[in-house]
Amino acid sequence: MTISHTARSNHEQLFPGLTSDLATTDPEFIAYFDNFAFDEILQHGTLPTRTRLMVQLAALIGAQALTEYTAILGAALNNDVTPVEIKEIVYQAVPYVGIGKAIDFLRVTNTTLAEHGVSLPLPGQSTTTPVTRAEKGLSVQKQIVGADRVDSMYANAPADEMHIQELLSANCFGDHYTRDGLDLPTRELLTLSVLAAMGGCDPQVKGHVAANLNVGNDRATLLAVITQLLPFIGYPRTLNALRALDEITL
Repeated sequence: MTISHTARSNHEQLFPGLTSDLATTDPEFIAYFDNFAFDEILQHGTLPTRTRLMVQLAALIGAQALTEYTAILGAALNNDVTPVEIKEIVYQAVPYVGIGKAIDFLRVTNTTLAEHGVSLPLPGQSTTTPVTRAEKGLSVQKQIVGADRVDSMYANAPADEMHIQELLSANCFGDHYTRDGLDLPTRELLTLSVLAAMGGCDPQVKGHVAANLNVGNDRATLLAVITQLLPFIGYPRTLNALRALDEITL
């Protein structure tokens, strides 16, 4: 089996001059995987290269795939994904995977950016203060999730669990979704990608399919994202994401 011209060309765009060591030890595997990931898959959907790389980075954090994340991080920097956008991808993943799983990705990102001559820290992107984060977070939460649903979550929460709802509004939404650096539709694509890759989050995947629709991402866009994640997250989690997409949009 040989690697197609299209796969070679797309691979070179992402990883200029790089040949994987697996091409020596596992040439047959590399041939069919590269044909799949860098030719066949790319024939479906019209995601811009930048967007494709961004959602793949988010999914690789969700999948805890640090080695592949590092490779795609280099490809992202080669294809005009900015350092601020990359940092925001990592930050956006934290409320979903937790800092315990995100910290290694943040450190690798910092190391890679420094190797590319990027001075850290980057300019701050926060738009809230300790005083405003809860109010602004609740506002954007209602925009994304739906006001009626958020009101219902608060109304139905047991008294001893109300603090979780308040933290969800102030921290998950107030500290993250209100930040500059990425627009709201892109943040929702990233969230869906993280959740789809994590596995075991089927209700949340379904909820964020609906949330994506609320912020303007249509079925075709979501299907394109899920398709581009397939080589990196595998079929079971891809099929679970597709089921959620179909339950909401068909």
